[in-house]
Amino acid sequence: MIGQAIALVLSNFTATFFVLGVVAAVISITVRRGWTDGGRIAEEFLAFYLLFNIFLSFFYNFVMHVFFGDMAASFIGWQNSPFQAEVGFASLGFAVVGLMAFRAGAGLRLAAVVGPACFLLGAAGGHVYQMITAHNFAPGNAGAIFWTDILIPLLGLALVWWRHHREPGRRHVAASA
Repeated sequence: MIGQAIALVLSNFTATFFVLGVVAAVISITVRRGWTDGGRIAEEFLAFYLLFNIFLSFFYNFVMHVFFGDMAASFIGWQNSPFQAEVGFASLGFAVVGLMAFRAGAGLRLAAVVGPACFLLGAAGGHVYQMITAHNFAPGNAGAIFWTDILIPLLGLALVWWRHHREPGRRHVAASA
């Protein structure tokens, strides 16, 4: 039973890292008790999104595609190919940028979200194509990975927007009628 639970967590790593990132942000906000400022809350959620959903998730993807290519390909419903390593090394690049952006400025953070967002949304399109043309409903093509390929980038863009609009010193002017 423990083995099955570990397999579930690792095979749904994008959802796992999402949940861990939310938990880490909530703990960080809770530990710093006086945080009622929306900007600081947005800061923590964006920082931990970058750490868990970009750095750790893409680093895990790098390891799986480069060192366990046969297993990763089988999970997606494909045959292993040299492109596995290319996807792995692209994931390593995203991971490094995600780590650099964890506590960095707005420009690097935007780049750390936009690059992986393009990759993930493109991958989601590829998954849909595979589902329609090849009837590939393998867990790594049509399972949690497919849904997080859509939701994680949208969440990241929303967090960047939220953080930007809660920037300290930024005026919040109500729209006039």
